[in-house]
Amino acid sequence: MSKPVMTLADQIASGNPLQVMAAHSVLSARLAEEAGFDAIWASGFELSALYGLPDMSLLSMSQHLDIVRAMASACTIPIVADIDTGFGNAVNVMYTIEQYERAGVSAVVIEDKCFPKVTSLLADGRQELVRREEFQGKIEAAVAARHDPGFLIIARTEALIAGLGEPEALARAAAYEEAGADLILIHSKCTTPDEIESFIRAWNGQVPLAIVPTTYPEMTMDRIKALGKIKMVIYGNHAIRACVTAMQQVFARIRADGGIQTVQHEIVSVAEIFRLQQMDRVKAAEAKFLR
Repeated sequence: MSKPVMTLADQIASGNPLQVMAAHSVLSARLAEEAGFDAIWASGFELSALYGLPDMSLLSMSQHLDIVRAMASACTIPIVADIDTGFGNAVNVMYTIEQYERAGVSAVVIEDKCFPKVTSLLADGRQELVRREEFQGKIEAAVAARHDPGFLIIARTEALIAGLGEPEALARAAAYEEAGADLILIHSKCTTPDEIESFIRAWNGQVPLAIVPTTYPEMTMDRIKALGKIKMVIYGNHAIRACVTAMQQVFARIRADGGIQTVQHEIVSVAEIFRLQQMDRVKAAEAKFLR
């Protein structure tokens, strides 16, 4: 499929904050694109859930990369890959960047947790961060490894998640900007936007910010635009949560009804799945080439 003329960097520089929807498969990525989102978040959380695994560095880079590569080949909007801690130290990060850039990804997000990480929103989860200097090295390695300057390196600090406070979060964000990060992703598990808004108002760096408002859903686009420093809003796990909700409801109805007679008319048709699979292209190819 043809790729957009504007790079992700161009889109970020051109106007309103980008709205980025999580995906865990080519099908969910296509649905995000059809819904009009600006980019796709290849979510480590969602991909882990797809495999039925906790989000704690259990997926290998090859497992993650295979799905991300398939998304990039099937969609025309940019892919932002969630690569957790970078699959190792700074040297591993260099190899990781080369592979994801080659796969057609437009940006990666690397976080400053220790390996193996624990998912950010787990109650009482282990949230340990590496030293600032170590993570600066990872960002510098990522910048050095990329070939296209339009391939964005997004540094994610988990200082607020780890309970280290705003001063530490600001200090880490500034250090990561100095190391060459193109954006800073600031994450919070507070149930209101207050902590994030305080950080954003205090941020005086030159690079823009990205947020993931999972736990503070009242952070609307109007509120985000008013802050003026956010250029990327990531809806980090809504695709997999929507899938689970729908399947639980449909499966329960089939069991309760003793058949599919009711749900048959409440779910998409098989023809809609064929459309998403692009079966029309297959039929056209068969008609032209099979002899």
